[in-house]
Order: sequence, then structure tokens, then C-alpha cells
Amino acid sequence: MSIQTINARNGFHGIWPAMLTPLDEALNIDHAKLATHAHSLLGAGCGGVTIFGTTGEGPSFSLRERKEALEQLIARGFPADRIMVSTSCAALVETTELTQHAVDLGVHGCLVLPPFFFKGVSDEGIVNGYAQVIDGVNRSNWRLYLYHIPQVIGVSLAHEVIRQLVSRYPQIIVGIKDSACDQAHSVALAKAFMPPLTVYVGFEPDLTTMGPMGSTGAISGLANFMPRVVHRMVLSSKDPQTSKDAKRIQGILELLKPHSLMPALKGVMAALSHDSSWLRVRSPLVAMTPAAYAQFAKEVDAYNIDPIHE
Repeated sequence: MSIQTINARNGFHGIWPAMLTPLDEALNIDHAKLATHAHSLLGAGCGGVTIFGTTGEGPSFSLRERKEALEQLIARGFPADRIMVSTSCAALVETTELTQHAVDLGVHGCLVLPPFFFKGVSDEGIVNGYAQVIDGVNRSNWRLYLYHIPQVIGVSLAHEVIRQLVSRYPQIIVGIKDSACDQAHSVALAKAFMPPLTVYVGFEPDLTTMGPMGSTGAISGLANFMPRVVHRMVLSSKDPQTSKDAKRIQGILELLKPHSLMPALKGVMAALSHDSSWLRVRSPLVAMTPAAYAQFAKEVDAYNIDPIHE
């Protein structure tokens, strides 16, 4: 089954990895390595890639850096319509600017968090925040994916908020990325909104539940190095291999659990590529120490991850 399918109007199909962002010695974005990684994922059968989400340390980079990275990725031959951009910022005017920039460059869609700096904001305030961005972009031909990750940002997307937004912008809002890691919540979203929206989950063990309900893909951190495994779990749940895949995914998550997630994911990339530059992270994240990485790399090696075939 091909995983390079894109629905021209609705939500995306296939695996669009939540890309890790490689950094140079000065902790600036390594554009060449980002493009190489993106091309390798497309070559592995991914439908596209997602940049500057939580896994990609998006909020740690400035508007200028995020714009330049997208421009460089496209300039290095990566098709714009195979790119999802997380454009969320604390200031809604900056979210609007980044979103407009991405839309102007022809990306597939934008992943947008609810306003997240102030906590305890009313549903009305969240709806108004999204409306400010959508009205500010002032286009009718782009896709917005609502991004739900309350354990990180401290703000939830209530069903009523989603209903109001879909009613107001039915041609713009096409999907929800639910990264709450709560299967019951994801299932409730699917029952309430799918279709016309598509609900995608970020927690890989929930993929085999969501796929049969109609979820058509995933934005996954583990897909940085296991794209085919992630694909089978969501789109080939009846494949005999999928039960083995689920156990393998759970084992990888157990390997990551004792560590801070993004530095650990970068540690896996470093171990698999034998390139320690992948360990670099932006503050406030803290990279693995050499001693911690040496032990972690042995554990990764013992797990025999094959990024070419997984």
C-alpha cells in the first residue's frame, strides 16, 4: 500500500513525521541536514513531513528562523505541498504572520495550537484567537489542523470550541491532531467530529484503535526512524505484522520513558546515524550528557532498529 496519498481538499493521508530539528554547533538550524532527513522520509514512503511541532522544538525558534527553514527546505527540492507547518506562537499576530507565510509558499496545511500563554481562558477567547488567525490569513484555499496537547500547553480544546470553529470555517478546518495521549478522548473526538474532520493521534499505541475508526494517517515522532511501522499501525491494522509492530512500538516508548522525550528522540537519531550532532537541542531542553548518551546508544543498538526498513 502506498503511503504517498494526499486528499486534495480534506485531511492528509499517510504518515507525516513530526520532524526533529537538527542543529549546528552554534545551535542554529542545520538546513542541509533538515532537508536530507526530510527527503529520506519521503523516500521511505511518507506522505509528507511536519516541521516545528512539539517534537521539532518549534516554539524555541524565532519567526525569522522558522520562515527561513521552510524557505530553505523548499529551495532544497522538497515539495511544498508535502509539508505541514506548525505555526503556533504565544502572540497571535506572530501565529498569523507565520501561517500567512506558509500558506503563501503553498504548504499542505498548518498545525495551530489554541492561544496558550494565558491559562483559564474561556471558550469564547479560544474561538476568538483562532478567528483572529484565520481572518488574518484571509484566504479560502488553505487547511488548518487544530492541535490539542493540553499536558504541554495547559489549554484544552473543548468540543464546543471545535463545533463553533467548524461551523464558522468549514472549508478551512479539516482535521484535529490529538496529542493528549488519552485514547478515550481521541475516540470521543472521532465519534463527535469524524467525518467531516479527520482525527489524528500523536501517541503511537492508539493508532490501531483510530485507524479502523477512519483516521487516515499520523503525525508521529517515532516515524522519524520507524515510518513503515507507524504506517502499518494506523492504515493496516489487520496486517498480521501489526501486532508485532505494536509490541515493538511499546518497547521503544519504554526505552524513551526514563529520559526527556525530545532529547531522547534525538538520541535515537544520533545512535542510528552515528552522528552525535543530532543530540543538540535548544534551551530550555537539555541534551543528554556524553555518559548518558553512551549508555542510551547501547540500548538503542540492542533494539536493532532498522530505519531503512522500519
